[in-house]
Amino acid sequence: MSHNLLDAPARVRTPFLPGPLLVLLASALWGTTGTAASFAPAGASPLSIGAATMGFGGLLLLAIAGRSAFAVLRSGKLGLLLLGALAVVVYPLAFYSSMALAGVAVGTVVTLGSAPVFAAVLERVVDGVRLDGRWAVSAALAVLGLLLITGGGWSASTSTVLGALLGLLGGAGYVVYSWSASRVMRRGFGSRAVMGAMFGAGALVLLVVLAFTGGPLLSSPSGLLVAGYLAVIPMGLAYVLFGAGLRHTSTSVATTLSLLEPVIAAVLGVLVVGERLGVGAWCGMALIGVGLVLVSTRR
Repeated sequence: MSHNLLDAPARVRTPFLPGPLLVLLASALWGTTGTAASFAPAGASPLSIGAATMGFGGLLLLAIAGRSAFAVLRSGKLGLLLLGALAVVVYPLAFYSSMALAGVAVGTVVTLGSAPVFAAVLERVVDGVRLDGRWAVSAALAVLGLLLITGGGWSASTSTVLGALLGLLGGAGYVVYSWSASRVMRRGFGSRAVMGAMFGAGALVLLVVLAFTGGPLLSSPSGLLVAGYLAVIPMGLAYVLFGAGLRHTSTSVATTLSLLEPVIAAVLGVLVVGERLGVGAWCGMALIGVGLVLVSTRR
């Protein structure tokens, strides 16, 4: 089994294949969610979109994993699995609600921009990982790029503050399930088995949420198409890639690489939705690109 970056000697570079590259591919697929969600019926709530995406997607990951997922459930690692499953539930509900309250730009910046910080703190406190200056610079560049993409400011209304807090909760949830999955994988289990068990368990709760909130989303052909795409591509396929990438990439690096997601979302917004980006936004995407190169080749 390949060693995780946390276990690698200090002088060994992170292999770009298959670790960071798989995480980048997953992030690119995640970046399509906003464009896809824009085709959902007008009455569809953010809770229903998040619950459908990771609820149906979680069942798909469980089906892909098959019996291996149940082997993980019987392994006695229930503490880490339940922690990760809880984070799987929290992340989409908090993230989509954050965007609904504070706007897509602020919700995305707070959720994804806070993830590398949460990951660094978690790995430092729990795993004793010493993060180097290259990671700090790459994370700072990426977060600065996100701020430039979104214009760098917002009004401090009550809904914005609440949305930002939910964004922080979403960022923490993303980091916790990434870290939990990585820890279970490093104990000898395959990525598909771990992701299937963790997301399958979280799907049980998310589907209950969808049962109460999903009427407008699931009652129209367009809503069913949107939910199907989100569950199969940016959820099912992307998390298979992400899980495989976590076997060769630390949580802090993976969460920083995932900052590619809003760049893809911005490009699709221009090409598909017809949005226009200023010079600052394009400069922000360039900064994120530099940060991704640095973190992909960090020692």
